[in-house]
Amino acid sequence: MNEQDESVLKFPCAFPIKVMGKASEAFELKVVEIVRRHAPDLGEGAVRTRASREGRFVSVTVTVRARSREQLDAIYRDLTADADILMVL
Repeated sequence: MNEQDESVLKFPCAFPIKVMGKASEAFELKVVEIVRRHAPDLGEGAVRTRASREGRFVSVTVTVRARSREQLDAIYRDLTADADILMVL
């Protein structure tokens, strides 16, 4: 049995990725740019943004149409490698 068979995810599927960082005008654009490298087919309404209570931080949720575990791993690697991104869930 390979890793694909053991996954609880069935591909393709809609998969939300939540990214958190310090609030800035460019943060959402940066997150979307990184995700689009691996999922260029982001659709309308795929991105939601929410500011923290005090407005110092922001969370950006991008829902991708995931095609494989490898695609998701690559997205997470690129997001976590960026210095402006504090957390990826």
